[in-house]
Amino acid sequence: MIVRGKVFKYGDNVDTDVIIPARYLNTSDPQALARHCMEDIDPAFAGSVQPGDVIVARSNFGCGSSREHAPIAIKASGIACVIAASFARIFYRNSINIGLAILECPEAAEKIEAGDQIAIDFDSGVIQNITKNEQYQAQPFPPFIKNIIRHNGLLNAIKNGGTNNE
Repeated sequence: MIVRGKVFKYGDNVDTDVIIPARYLNTSDPQALARHCMEDIDPAFAGSVQPGDVIVARSNFGCGSSREHAPIAIKASGIACVIAASFARIFYRNSINIGLAILECPEAAEKIEAGDQIAIDFDSGVIQNITKNEQYQAQPFPPFIKNIIRHNGLLNAIKNGGTNNE
């Protein structure tokens, strides 16, 4: 599976409170959450993100509270993948559970800039920066995670035949 999109770039320690501010946690509706995704750090994000776009950030992306609302808001906004040098562990797990693709790649997190056009091959882990004509290597997803992402989350994967290595 390959995705292509424009990059939204953020720094270190982007916490769940700026991904989806607590004042919007009175709903679990994905589209309602998407309308407010990143608004405290990037007010233009929700109005400019397009399906297939990518978030790239530095280290410790998704730190803070363990709420699932944060990856749900990102995914519902149309983001196809989040690339970071590192992720908070609970955010990482919540993202996989809901079927949001996330890749750790310190080199990509360092070199990719806001507005770059990139392509990501989930099977090989290759991230191609089309704008800069550069390539970075992330660890590809193991088959069971690809299966979860393909089924749009862990629960759907289980409902549709389990989490085997399809």
